[in-house]
Amino acid sequence: MKREDCFYLGTIVSKFSFKGEVLVKIDTDDPKTYTELESVFIAIGNELVPFFMEKVRLHKSDLLRIKFEDIDDEPTADALMRTDLYLPLAALPKLEGNKFYYHEVIGFTVEDVKHGHIGTLKSINDASSQPLFEIESDEKQILIPIHDEFIKEVDRDSKTLIVQTPEGLIDLYLE
Repeated sequence: MKREDCFYLGTIVSKFSFKGEVLVKIDTDDPKTYTELESVFIAIGNELVPFFMEKVRLHKSDLLRIKFEDIDDEPTADALMRTDLYLPLAALPKLEGNKFYYHEVIGFTVEDVKHGHIGTLKSINDASSQPLFEIESDEKQILIPIHDEFIKEVDRDSKTLIVQTPEGLIDLYLE
């Protein structure tokens, strides 16, 4: 399995018991979605290695407590500390309406209610506290904050994202 065919699920943050259980901080709004997992891929070096699970349960509502097969003691669990977990993209729950995964909308055409066609969504910058759409428009880059109020429609069939930006935002880039 290649990393580009997967999505980041979370990171092993600590050991839980002397029997090799670990706690995983997962990157989701709904951790319960992942309590029925049978396996995950763990990034070890440059490889994604499959690991099978004996038990998965919620721990304090935002962590997963996992007992992996063949990880039966603390030293073996120690070797997995701070490693990242991945799942295949096909395992992502389907989203509808205006909800979307970042990777899903890359390449979409972006249209503004007032300005019409703006450009193509090239990437999403989520390194700052406010994630941003990075749109390429006639060799210019336009940045639009990702905010529910700005997103009017996600049309998966035509691969179009329709936004309604605050007055003057697009004009800053077009002048």
